[in-house]
Amino acid sequence: MPQTGNPLAFLIETVVHLYLVALLLRFLLQAVRANFYNPVSHMLVRVTDPVLRPLRRVVPGVGGIDVAALVAMFAIQMLGLWLVLLIVGRSVSLGWLMALSLYNLIDLALLTLIVTIVVQAIISWVSPGAGHPAASLLRQVNEPVLGPFRRMLPMAGGLDLSPLFALIALQFLRLLLRSIWQWLL
Repeated sequence: MPQTGNPLAFLIETVVHLYLVALLLRFLLQAVRANFYNPVSHMLVRVTDPVLRPLRRVVPGVGGIDVAALVAMFAIQMLGLWLVLLIVGRSVSLGWLMALSLYNLIDLALLTLIVTIVVQAIISWVSPGAGHPAASLLRQVNEPVLGPFRRMLPMAGGLDLSPLFALIALQFLRLLLRSIWQWLL
């Protein structure tokens, strides 16, 4: 979303962003078939169910993918962006609004993966083998990203370098996406 300096726009951006992260985390947890008996998972379900439950009646899942969550994220992103642009007095076409919303959601997914990998790495340094409920969820969410790097990279003196290379790859994708977006403008 655009950075405007307007307090109301900031509030809308923040609330929309936080809710999108909750929806995205729930989507990711479902995609990796994470443990939904985990307290963190329960919290995400409670926060996102008011939107997802009625939407699932209209938008069914396809092939194990929670399409309702994707539709909800896209719609909420578009609504939030439209409200912010309305507050700051800018009007845009529906196509531009949809394209910017898609760009923002992809960037948010990449950034969320970056943050979860960093948090998982910090937990592994501070408290290896931590029994915190979030630690196991982080491992489950990040394994599809870290696993291929682990298979390609040998351990370096007992040190797992896969998070470092995954972070580099994810940041590269964010920068590439940003370059493509700027080129299209």
